[in-house]
Amino acid sequence: MDSPTNRGGSSTSSGRSSVIESLRGCTLAGVRIPKEELRKKITLPEYMRVAMKEAIQAKNVEANTVTQLYQAAHADGAEMAEPPESPLVVFINAKSGGRHGPELKARLQTLMGEEQVFDLLTVKPQEFVQYGLGCLEKFAALGDSCAKETREKLRVVVAGGDGTVGWVLGCLGELDKQGRLPVPPAGIIPLGTGNDLSRSFGWGGSFPFNWKSAVKRTLDRIANGSICRLDSWHILISMPAGEDLDTPYSLKETEETPLDQELEVEGELPEKVSCYQGVFYNYFSIGMDAQVAYGFHHLRNEKPYLAQGPISNKIIYSGYSCKQGWFFTPCSSDPGLRGLKNILRIYVKKVNSSEWEQIPIPSSVRSVVALNLPSYGSGRNPWGNLKPEYLEKRGFVEAHADDGFLEIFGLKHGWHASMVMAELISAKHIAQASSIRFELRGGEWAEAYMQMDGEPWKQPMNKEFSTFVEIKRVPFQSVLVHGE
Repeated sequence: MDSPTNRGGSSTSSGRSSVIESLRGCTLAGVRIPKEELRKKITLPEYMRVAMKEAIQAKNVEANTVTQLYQAAHADGAEMAEPPESPLVVFINAKSGGRHGPELKARLQTLMGEEQVFDLLTVKPQEFVQYGLGCLEKFAALGDSCAKETREKLRVVVAGGDGTVGWVLGCLGELDKQGRLPVPPAGIIPLGTGNDLSRSFGWGGSFPFNWKSAVKRTLDRIANGSICRLDSWHILISMPAGEDLDTPYSLKETEETPLDQELEVEGELPEKVSCYQGVFYNYFSIGMDAQVAYGFHHLRNEKPYLAQGPISNKIIYSGYSCKQGWFFTPCSSDPGLRGLKNILRIYVKKVNSSEWEQIPIPSSVRSVVALNLPSYGSGRNPWGNLKPEYLEKRGFVEAHADDGFLEIFGLKHGWHASMVMAELISAKHIAQASSIRFELRGGEWAEAYMQMDGEPWKQPMNKEFSTFVEIKRVPFQSVLVHGE
């Protein structure tokens, strides 16, 4: 066992958590909420929701149709609209949740104004932030008290997996940068495979069996739930120019951006670099776990009929773990399956320190994870519930989602990861840090695999020049609705 921990039977409870959460959805709790009462509580006035839709479609809050809708609603003799008690809008990834995605979208549209349910295939959250919320803010600036109160009370529902939730939170975070407050808090309907963000904030780890009635209960909880905070982490990738990088939607190419000047780079730098930036909320990882995720995602995109829900997804995941050599790494001569120590350096700012420090990487580690939440890999806690004396000995603090630190740990191979995921042992503790820099140099490796919040990509490696991944906490915190 890697470290002393307080477990108290957590392995058994974690193993049954998804089933228990789904069974809770089979209670009559959702049925007790009258449909019309809920609809009245969360539905925006018609002129307002249609105007938001028109502004988004036109990509212009000054569009003629938007102006006409406002003028008609405020014409002489027009009945003054009342603001809803708990206005909601929904973002849904209809591809998530297997066959339930499109059905859930249709169900949500019957429980509120159809224009309040945005399919991420057609409306991006950044478009909603710029034009949808911009429309409400324009109406409020013109003296529309109903629009002003709706904007102030508005909450967001995200129906999707961790990647979808992170995407929406990142776009809502732009409001903080722009001083457009308040930032609407977000609640979650879990449709993904792992759903670790959902688990961490009380929304459960799986889609309930009787979702048609349970969704009413979920919307009511999002409308009334308490608010909590979540750290988010900015990631900068700086790599030698000339290589194409197929990144997830949460990682965007940007102009050349300098690394932290407080930490000098050893060796020469290339004349030109390509830079990519993004934000994550749960974890960033390098190594074998990302390689397995990459294979799974490609299979799901090529053969979507195989991925019909969380159970089938996890079976496919297990198959890829074996196929990629995760369980038989010690027997392999392929340099791409050896320890990360051969290609990776890690620099961190530790707890109560403002200085960069290089930390050693255990030679056996084949996957390195920087974790923000106490939930990874479908509700497991690989960092463990550490005893106070162990925390003090290692210079760690108790881990929380809003403490300003990432927990860095390593996984050795499939057998070790299986024991960690069963919560029989903790992962290999490496460090706890407020800032991180990973430096990768190819050598015999032509490529490495990375992922953040469940979205993997293949990272080209260069033999002559290093690739850098720098992670720092975003100055403001994301706002979520707690489900319990």
